[in-house]
Parts: sequence; structure tokens; C-alpha cells
Amino acid sequence: MTQYRQPGIKKNIELRANVIRGIRHFFNERGYLEVETPSRIPAPAPEANIDAVGTEGFFLQPSPELCMKRLLAAGYEKIFQVCRCWRKGERGKRHLPELTMLEWYTAGKDYTHMMDQCRQLILHLADHIRIGRSLQYMDHTIDLNPPWRKLSVSEAFELFGSIPLKKALALNKYDEIMGLDIEPKLGLDQPVFLYDYPASGGALAKLKPGHPSVAERFELYIGGLELCNAFTELIDPVEQKARFIKEQENRKRAGKTIYPMPEKFLTALKDMPDAAGNALGIDRLVMLFADTDNIDDVVAFTPEEL
Repeated sequence: MTQYRQPGIKKNIELRANVIRGIRHFFNERGYLEVETPSRIPAPAPEANIDAVGTEGFFLQPSPELCMKRLLAAGYEKIFQVCRCWRKGERGKRHLPELTMLEWYTAGKDYTHMMDQCRQLILHLADHIRIGRSLQYMDHTIDLNPPWRKLSVSEAFELFGSIPLKKALALNKYDEIMGLDIEPKLGLDQPVFLYDYPASGGALAKLKPGHPSVAERFELYIGGLELCNAFTELIDPVEQKARFIKEQENRKRAGKTIYPMPEKFLTALKDMPDAAGNALGIDRLVMLFADTDNIDDVVAFTPEEL
């Protein structure tokens, strides 16, 4: 008889379905509109470190961000989406080339509001799946009770980095030190919002007023897992296009595909209101709640099984 992997993870698949129900309940209760945007798009955001999958002259979306922001520009104020996204070459214990994303936007708000809402969402889901305020993950007991710790990227480098932030950026070792030195130490006893990223790491984020070297961006870490990526959104089409051109140049230097400029998005950006947005990986969130360090344990099919 064929040996199936799926019966051994049925409990996690049921948990996954329950988490997604809880997500929809959270946003519906708060007056958000669930939207659907196309999975195939003519031009993804040209970010240097995210590679899109090509399909018949289009691309499978690495994120629904551009289309959702066009909805904000059209007057939609509170929107969310649960969708599939694709990122070429991403495969590992915490990565899949096809992932499930929760993305939401709120007009008139900034990244500080988004931190509060992100915390409320996680606590809502903890109640929904009945785990209370204490989470067990990879031999760590994590206290979910607020307040949650807020740690700037600069402070994180001082506490955990082998070299300071400025030196890491100058030596092009930022990603290495973040991935090896810092991320594994974040959120092991309580959730941590890592915030105020270097401007170079926030291609679609607003820069902090008075501090142009810093982007209003945060990521949430629980148990060493990066769960989300959030911004105060950049709404200046001129600055956004300049950043996209720089990202295209970075891709060219790296020998990567140069994507078309997303002109319709840039045209709509002039009508987009101030807003905050967040992209949260549902697969990783379920990993956290299922107490597993392997993303394969929370998906019905891995790419290798297809």
C-alpha cells in the first residue's frame, strides 16, 4: 500500500483551517472587506531580493501588494486578502516557492497602529484556537501577554550583532548578520516587533520624518520565526519610481531578470491615501501554533510531492 504523508499531519491541516477561519472572523468583525486580486500580473514590484515566476509573458504574484494598493487609491479604506503567492527559488525548512499570504491595508494609519493591530490579531487567533496566553514552541515558553517588546534594528545589532549596523551595511554583511546572529534570538520568551529598518531595506516604505536613513517598517518575531513584514506605505509616485529604478539596477548587477515598470500602479499611487499595510505568512503562523520547525508539516502537499 502506498505510504501517504498526509495522515500524519492531519491535525496540523485541521489547525491550519481553523487559523484561517479565525483570520477571517477577526477582519470581518472589524469592518474589513475581503478582496481578491489577480494571481497573474504583468509587472511585480522590482525588488532586488524577491524573484517572480514567469508565466506566458506575465508573472505569478510574489505579493498582492500592488493591486491592493490600487484598490486603496480607488477609495477602499480597509481591505484584506488570503491568497497564494509565488517566489522563485525559495525552498527550505521555512520557505516554499508557493506560499499562503495574509495581506491587509488600513487607510489613514501608520506602522505604529499596525503593530497594535498585528498584536490584536495574534491574540485573537490564540483565543480562537484555545491556547490562551502561553505558547510552547521549540522548547521555549512564550508569554503572549502584552505589552510586547519593541526593538529597533539598530538596537538589535548592538545587542546581538557581531558588528554594528553601520559597519554591517558598509561591508554588505547586513543580511548575513541579521539571519545568523539576530533573528534566531528574537521572540524566544515574548513576541518582538523589530522596527525602523535601514532605508535600503524598505523599497515600498515611507521614510521616517527627520530620519531619512530609516524606513517605517517592522517585522514580528515569535520563537525566532519572522511572521510578517509591515510598513507605513510610501505614497509618493516620483520617489517610488526612483526606488524601483534603483532596484532594477541592483537586479541587473546581480544578473537577474529585469521586470517591467509597474506603470499602472505608479499612476494610481498619486491617489492613494496615507496607509499602513502588512503581509503575514500563514504557513509560518501555523508552524508556530503547531510547534514545528518544518514548513512541510503544515501544508497538504510539498512541491516535491506534485
